[in-house]
Amino acid sequence: MRDTRESRLLLVLLIAIAFALITVDIRGGEESPVDGARRAAAAAFGPVENGVAAAVDPVGNAIGAVRDSGKRHNRIAELEQQNAALKTKLGSDDSNRNRVRELDRMLKKSAAGQYGIKGAEVIAIGAAQGFSWTVTIDAGSNDGIKRDMTVINGDGLVGRVTTVGPDTSTVLLANDPDFTVGTRMEKTDELGFATGQGSRPLSVQFLNGKAKVKKGDRLVTFGSSKNKPFVPGVPVGEVVRVDPSGGGLTRTVYVRPYVGFTKLDIVGVVVQAPREDPRDMVLPKQPAKPAKPKPTPTVTVTISPNGDIVDTEGNVVGNIHESPDAGNSPDPNGTPDATPNTGTAVNEQR
Repeated sequence: MRDTRESRLLLVLLIAIAFALITVDIRGGEESPVDGARRAAAAAFGPVENGVAAAVDPVGNAIGAVRDSGKRHNRIAELEQQNAALKTKLGSDDSNRNRVRELDRMLKKSAAGQYGIKGAEVIAIGAAQGFSWTVTIDAGSNDGIKRDMTVINGDGLVGRVTTVGPDTSTVLLANDPDFTVGTRMEKTDELGFATGQGSRPLSVQFLNGKAKVKKGDRLVTFGSSKNKPFVPGVPVGEVVRVDPSGGGLTRTVYVRPYVGFTKLDIVGVVVQAPREDPRDMVLPKQPAKPAKPKPTPTVTVTISPNGDIVDTEGNVVGNIHESPDAGNSPDPNGTPDATPNTGTAVNEQR
């Protein structure tokens, strides 16, 4: 196409229409007028992505064994049995062992937070809907998945479901620039909002501009109204840098997310929220700090001319002639076999 006035006007018009559709979609929420078109796209492309993933992943069917794990409290024992069965099915090669460990950590996370989850596998990266940081999973409306459900894995918060097809769903990852989640800091309960920054750490603005925040502090999700799109207590990340507030109403910190977004494989969609906020229960245990070694005191003693051993405070603590190793046995001429050195300093450790 030539660079003419008409082509430029057409380009401007298309951009304006795109922004208008985005605005209508955001304001419409679940009732968005473009949601039908998005679901139709997911229904059209989902089976293709699912089929390709099934062809290249011979152990994908084993992951589906945990999809029916939505009953949270009374089915933990059943999940453990399924996990043990999966370990047998997946074999012994390194790749499969890693997937078993990932699945095991996710099940433990969901049990700690009392989340009812549907297991799923990432089958595609960057769906056709146009988001920059998305993945497609092999679970959809036929598996009970709905829009705005929280997605987790064995490390913490992965993202939220944005589009649902019959057999697949699109997940917006937590590091996407359009992603924002309410956070709560461990122990202090300071509230803030975390925003994705792509490959960089999450940017978190705390409501309290004077909140005490330091490197190493940890954050979890605060939770949403009716638990959509976020359930509470999911680990988000750890503070790596703190910017001064500069007198403003908020302060910005940078948080390294627990989840590695470039190596996602097995995830869980939270289909049932916990009855109570797990707060910090899902966070990993902090490693114990090594105990500081106790210093060994050094005592200096002095041997007086008469053989007395005198410490630094002038107290007599012994006599070399009273020691069995001091050489008290006389020689044949009646002369002691050792003579003390007057004024010699001796260091003795206790």
